[in-house]
Amino acid sequence: MYRAPGDGMLTRQLLGAADRVLAYELDGHYAARLRRRYADNKRIRCYHSDFRAMSAPSEPFAVVANIPFASTTDIVRWCLAAQHLTSATLLVQEEFARKHTGDYGRWTKLAIKHWPCVAMELGPRVDRHRFHPVPQVDAAVLHLRVRSRPLLHHAALPTYRRLVELGFSGVGGSLAASLGQEFPARIVRKACASAGVPLDQPVGFVAPSQWLKIFHALS
Repeated sequence: MYRAPGDGMLTRQLLGAADRVLAYELDGHYAARLRRRYADNKRIRCYHSDFRAMSAPSEPFAVVANIPFASTTDIVRWCLAAQHLTSATLLVQEEFARKHTGDYGRWTKLAIKHWPCVAMELGPRVDRHRFHPVPQVDAAVLHLRVRSRPLLHHAALPTYRRLVELGFSGVGGSLAASLGQEFPARIVRKACASAGVPLDQPVGFVAPSQWLKIFHALS
């Protein structure tokens, strides 16, 4: 699937690499141009539609998207919810890409919740002057890579994600304090120690690998 093909600069590259391309374009002018250009190519279908309103394919698929920065979170969530997604390559605001891949030394709840199944990886930076018109901020590639082998069993994922919600609830100023709402202090101290997480560590500074260790310790 390919969102926001615009004038089709990348479409021909995707057609060279994929068996089938579904292109979604909100701008009616560009959607019509793409339909005319590829009218005789049965491997591509062009839709004048909002990508976010579409149902995900029922077979393995990948997403490539150059997306409006204001829609980034919605589109990332759409990708993460798609059962048969294999990967997503998204051109997003650089700050968003760095924030969700731990590049600032911090991690978001969205990245931590989905980490057992999906790795979020920072790709190349793209200077804003490579765009026209020139935006106010730089961009970067965000890769979502669905793991062939999840780091947790499927049955454990709901419990893990509830733990992440609890940890990010913001009670007491640290992950340990938030976990202490539901777990005895002695158990929390032991779990944090096993993961190398100080008891006063703010939740955003706890890495995905440490979360998994804490989850196993509390389980």
